[in-house]
Amino acid sequence: MNQQKQLIFFILIIFIFQAPVWSQNNPKIKTVVIDPGHGGKDSGTIGKYGYEKDLVLDVSLKVGAYIEKYIPGVKVIYTRSTDVFIELRNRAKIANKHNADLFISIHANGVNNPKPFGTETYVMGLDKESKNFGVVKRENSVILQEDNYQEQYGDFKPNSAESYIALTLFQNAHLKQSLRLAQLVQDQFKNRVGRKSRGVKQAPFWVLWTNKSPSILIELGFVSNPEEGKYLSTDEGRDYMASAIYRAFKQYKIEMDGPIEESTNSTNREEDTHQQKTQNDIHFSIQFLTSPKKISLNSRKMKGLKNVQEYKINNMYKYTYGSEKTLDEIKKVQTKVRKKFPDAFAIAFKNGKKISIPEALKEIKN
Repeated sequence: MNQQKQLIFFILIIFIFQAPVWSQNNPKIKTVVIDPGHGGKDSGTIGKYGYEKDLVLDVSLKVGAYIEKYIPGVKVIYTRSTDVFIELRNRAKIANKHNADLFISIHANGVNNPKPFGTETYVMGLDKESKNFGVVKRENSVILQEDNYQEQYGDFKPNSAESYIALTLFQNAHLKQSLRLAQLVQDQFKNRVGRKSRGVKQAPFWVLWTNKSPSILIELGFVSNPEEGKYLSTDEGRDYMASAIYRAFKQYKIEMDGPIEESTNSTNREEDTHQQKTQNDIHFSIQFLTSPKKISLNSRKMKGLKNVQEYKINNMYKYTYGSEKTLDEIKKVQTKVRKKFPDAFAIAFKNGKKISIPEALKEIKN
């Protein structure tokens, strides 16, 4: 037996004894674990507009809040809810400890080339396309930042192709369900949010392999792409991505468990009402501030802006300025507001409820 075969054989023995016993629990979706990638000392991909660890945490918390608010009976657990470092092996342990019925890991892509863009969703497995290996190595390489990783992961080396030969021999027992959820996510990104879909793929991610439930890993887009990075850096962009994942989860639960007895609130992307008293049609405003806590409209945080409006979505308070009938007019207001709040952006409302800008323009045209 040559040296390479000996190494593979040795790795196989290690993984056979470490391999998880796949769950045969009731398929009812009662508990979902949401895993914001990276955190703490592990920043993930660093883009022009910020760190991967920050934007995926925000999206993850938004997804969980949507589920808790609009789908009664589902328990949401986060592997992290703040900027802390969680070892890769412990992320799956959290899911397994709580007998999760679903595991959703959320990440953002990044490469040296600024041109690639688009979303993709992975399930555990071996894809025919070797080009995915770069993504796999990047996400698994967090292992190297852990203390005593050699003891915890045996001879598994995240940068070694041989290590993945053994890893991919153990296919996810829930592959069919994982593939279905992954496809629903990609459909939402493409058809409802208008993002480019790079498809559903299979790859040997450690965090997916050790889970006892259907599991997916989502790449929200490329922070290395200037346009996509900028989109993901905005609160509105992250809202759209979070609501897409939520809708995919909702559809998956319906397929698994049957009709959902939803809360009495609307389940559109933006559920709550913009609190303006005299709006009965479409108007545009500038959103400039978001806070988990209510802020006085006379607070110094408003930086002198008067007649500020407040609306609440997903347990977050959001503050807007101005009200115009056309997008061109509100863009003029945006220029003024951005002198105080550089990240301010235009939003639209119909009868007091927030809608997307494209929807608003289509309504006006019709």
